[in-house]
Amino acid sequence: MDVRAAEFKLPARKVPLAANAHLPPDIRVMSCRRMPADFHARFDACGKQYRYFIWNHPAMNPLLEKRAWHVKRVLNLRAMRAAAALFPGKRDFKSFAANRDYEMEDTVRTITRCDVKRSGPLITVIIEGDGFLYKMCRGIAGTLVQIGEGRHEPGDVERMLAGLNRSAAGMTAPAWGLVLWKVNYRKGVNGTKRRGDR
Repeated sequence: MDVRAAEFKLPARKVPLAANAHLPPDIRVMSCRRMPADFHARFDACGKQYRYFIWNHPAMNPLLEKRAWHVKRVLNLRAMRAAAALFPGKRDFKSFAANRDYEMEDTVRTITRCDVKRSGPLITVIIEGDGFLYKMCRGIAGTLVQIGEGRHEPGDVERMLAGLNRSAAGMTAPAWGLVLWKVNYRKGVNGTKRRGDR
């Protein structure tokens, strides 16, 4: 939100309280700071981290309803981790992006991290990179789950990437498990990392 300095009467520390009074309960401003006039929240970002949450247990955790994908079958974490290790690098991710009604100019992205963590029944897929295609993270998460179920082998990821077609890869995971966890900004802007919700 752009506010002229002359009109900005509140100290920055009080802006979250004022903004939250007008926001729905599932959206919250956690902090606020002044930025240069030419700052752009989207175009000044140099990378993002997404997290995808999977509840891997026969019974769903009611506190994570619509916040994690409920997968009842036991997942092979070793296979999922082996597959996840094949995603980092500068690659064409066309096979993992949802088809749109127009042709993308460039489907090459650089993934710097793809990890699979487990804490009890909660599995977290962490994907970090310089940019993402439409539904790309959900395509990767869905494929990793299918690998964990034994429907694909970890090494199949290379074949999927080479296929350059959505039908070459695994399924798209449901939307509700995905969270935009962190946005990285270039050092010239403010040198900080921020955390956001989906």
